[in-house]
Amino acid sequence: MGMATERSEGDTLAGSERERNGSFYLGRKPASLALLSVLAVVFFTGVSGLSRVYHAQQEALANRWFTRGAADLKEQRFDRAVSEFRTALLYSRDDYAYQLNLAEALIGLKRSNEAFAYLINLWEREPENGRVNLELARIAAQERQTEQALRYYHNAIYAIWPGNQEVERRDTRLELIEFLLSTNAKTQAQSELIALAANLDGDPAQHTRAGDLFLRAQDYEHALAEYRMSLKSDNHNPAALAGAGWAAFELGRYPLAERFLQGAVSADPGDGQSAARLKTAELVLQMDPFRRQISAAERDQIVMDAFAAAGERIKACPAAGDSKGIVPAASGQAGVSEEWVKMKPRITQRGMRQDPDLVEKAMDLVFKVERQTSTTCGTPNGEDLALLLVAKLHEGN
Repeated sequence: MGMATERSEGDTLAGSERERNGSFYLGRKPASLALLSVLAVVFFTGVSGLSRVYHAQQEALANRWFTRGAADLKEQRFDRAVSEFRTALLYSRDDYAYQLNLAEALIGLKRSNEAFAYLINLWEREPENGRVNLELARIAAQERQTEQALRYYHNAIYAIWPGNQEVERRDTRLELIEFLLSTNAKTQAQSELIALAANLDGDPAQHTRAGDLFLRAQDYEHALAEYRMSLKSDNHNPAALAGAGWAAFELGRYPLAERFLQGAVSADPGDGQSAARLKTAELVLQMDPFRRQISAAERDQIVMDAFAAAGERIKACPAAGDSKGIVPAASGQAGVSEEWVKMKPRITQRGMRQDPDLVEKAMDLVFKVERQTSTTCGTPNGEDLALLLVAKLHEGN
């Protein structure tokens, strides 16, 4: 009995000890976990901090090399720019702007194939990027791949641009027009120019430039309209006056051409081309016997002067005749030369008063002489050029 009591008390004491020990360990477990969590957080924060420092250093190095490259690209030091952009990409391999600028530097070095590899990858990532489409268009233009150039230029015109989109789109269209003119695609250039002109603001310089491009595309009507728009803001602009005079001259509107060209020469006395066109326009007006508001006597005198000029042209043109204006029978000019010789005695004021139809007959022969001699002896100048233009003015009448 006593022994049983002792065992029972011993068991009770042992149980109590185990409970105390268990409580002790249970009490310490949360503290250990908390300590481990704190250490993990500290470690993670440290690693993250180191990683941020590393990436910041990488980014700083990339930016530094990119900035150098951008400066050299601007100054067209393409070799250095390529090296600097490649170094920047070592620190930031997928950076879009770095790859785009590297491609532009490679284009500057005429390394189009390398540039194309970068650009087509960038295009696949952002097919609506204006600069990428423009650079692809330039590569296609260099390679004279007209269809691809047109496609990328049009993509660029309607693409997304940072900053002032209207200016970027206008400049891109201007570049496209220059490309079309360089390939003699005048009809396509005219279409692009019409689209350009529809979106110009009131800047006279822009209208003058559009007029210049229309002139190169041989669209003289639109050219004249653009120059007139420019002159509304600045009616003494020498370039616009000269361009308007040239356009009016090509359209055969000689009184208007004379007025604009006089203004151009007055604004810029050193403009030799305008001065030469002005002289020709004045001669055209003076030597046209069919213009209105001249007397019969003035008309007859103009016809006699024109007929004499045609005779001198025959003499001056080696293929037209000998020193007397007589052409050997084998020559293609024999007809006009002989006609001129036969008609010459009748070309007097009295002769034309007696035969009113002689004015038209004489001028028809003059025009025939000027056309044929311009074919055999080249484009004339002075009075002969003026008569050739008068002939063109009255073609079909």
